[in-house]
Amino acid sequence: MLDLFEKIIRCNLCQNFLAFEPRPVVQLNASSRVIIIGQAPGRKVHETGIPWNDASGKTLRSWLGITETEFYDPQLFSIMPMGFCYPGKGISGDLAPRRECAPLWHPQILEHFESKPLILLIGQYAQRYYLREKYRNGLTETVKHYADYLPQYFPLPHPSPRNQNWLKVNPWFAEEVIPALQTTIQSSLSKP
Repeated sequence: MLDLFEKIIRCNLCQNFLAFEPRPVVQLNASSRVIIIGQAPGRKVHETGIPWNDASGKTLRSWLGITETEFYDPQLFSIMPMGFCYPGKGISGDLAPRRECAPLWHPQILEHFESKPLILLIGQYAQRYYLREKYRNGLTETVKHYADYLPQYFPLPHPSPRNQNWLKVNPWFAEEVIPALQTTIQSSLSKP
């Protein structure tokens, strides 16, 4: 997978559509137990080159019930967003992930995995792409029925600070989904 990783980090396919130089941000290992598929790197992640190195990442690690050291251990977690580069700023947050990355790179990455890792689908872009016709009537309903997608997928909302209102309106997420998520993560990480 090292050759593929090298190709990905040199990718400049969308350079004409990005406000910044392309900087694909991924973390890959063929033996990872969990794959995290989010949206696209934010500005801070673009600047540091470290995936989920922002407030969203802190919240995500809290939801998963893991340490930062565990999160950044590629033997445990691979990270491949829907768009590998920061797409730039939009009117109400970052722009949507570029559409070129997932169809080009995801199949090539997934074929390298030694076993079937748990895949976390964070946000509607990842959920729509991977669940297709099984995607329910919006993100809320999809996340609410997370158990229907196990053991392959676990859909989650985006842990962005912008989603605080969603968390308040949907208290079942903290009460029911996060404990199930943490149990599922620990089970995935403890597999031989």
